[in-house]
Amino acid sequence: MPRLSGVLLLALWTGLTAAAQVEIAAIVSLTEGPAADGAGNVYFTEITGSRILKLAPDGSVSTFRQPSNRANGLVFDAQGRLLACEAGDRASGAPARITRTDLASGRIEALVERYEGKRLNGPNDITIDGRGRIYFTDPGGLTATDPTVVGLSGVYRIDPDGRVTRILSAPQIERPNGLIVSPDDRTFYLVESSQAEKGARMIRAYDLGEDGSVANMRVFHNFYPGRSADGLAIDVDGNLYAAAGLHQRRGTSETLDTRPGVHVLSPAGKLVDFHAIPEDLITNCAFGGPDWKTLYVTAGRALYRLRTRTAGTRR
Repeated sequence: MPRLSGVLLLALWTGLTAAAQVEIAAIVSLTEGPAADGAGNVYFTEITGSRILKLAPDGSVSTFRQPSNRANGLVFDAQGRLLACEAGDRASGAPARITRTDLASGRIEALVERYEGKRLNGPNDITIDGRGRIYFTDPGGLTATDPTVVGLSGVYRIDPDGRVTRILSAPQIERPNGLIVSPDDRTFYLVESSQAEKGARMIRAYDLGEDGSVANMRVFHNFYPGRSADGLAIDVDGNLYAAAGLHQRRGTSETLDTRPGVHVLSPAGKLVDFHAIPEDLITNCAFGGPDWKTLYVTAGRALYRLRTRTAGTRR
C-alpha cells in the first residue's frame, strides 16, 4: 500500500477548527468505521475487500485482519481492545456478530451472535460509555423473512457482565445506524438513515439512565429530505460530528439538500461548523492523534483527516 499521507485537498471553514484543512490519509475502497488506539494508529474497515486496515503514525497502511467477516463500525474499549461490528459472510457461513480483539495476543472473542436465540441481522456501528457498557445498532429488514434471524431493527446494550439487552426496536426506530454517548454519559444519540420516502433521516437524542436505559426521545437534528448522517463522533465539550450528505443522488428518495461532509452540532443541536468532504459516500468519523485533535473521516475510497481546535473523545 503506498504512503498517501499529506496530500492537500481543500481548505475548510474556520470556527471550532481554526483554519482546518482536510487531507487524504489513505486510499482503498468503500471505507468505514474509523477508530484510533492510544499509540496513534487508526484502524478502519474496507467493506468491499472485507478487511480491517491500520494507518500507522508514519503514514503507512497495512492490513490488520482479512477476511474481517465484513466488519463495519469499530471502537476501542477502555482496556485498549478493538470492538467490531461484523455483518457476517453468507458465502462462508460466518455469523453476524460483535467481536472483541486483544491487540497484544491477537485473540478474537465473540461477544454477541444471537439475541433471544435468533441470529443478528448484521451489526452496523458501535460505541461505549464511561461505565464499560457497549452499545451497537443492528438494522433489520433484509432478512425479515428468515425465522432464524432477529429481523427487527434494534439497538442493543452489552453490560460488563456480558448480558445483552435490546434497548430500542421497531417501530420505535426505523433504520438505526451511527450512535454515540455524550462525555457525561447523560445523552444517547442515534442516527436514523432510512432511504424510504418519508423515512426517518435524523439524529435522535435520548436521556441515558444510570442503568443504561434510554428515555425521553427528541429529534436532535433532522436531515430530511437529504441523506441522513451515517456515523458520529463527539468532542470533550459534547459537540457532535456527523458524517452526512451526498454529492450525487443514488436512486433513493434522498435528495441533495444535506451538504456532503461533517456537520458539527452543539449540545443544543445548533450547527456550529461544517467540513466539506469531496467524495461519496461520507460514512463515518472518529478522533485520534497524540492530542486527540485530529478527526479521521471515511468516505468513498479514502480515509481523510483534519485538525480540530477541541479535543475529541475515544467514543
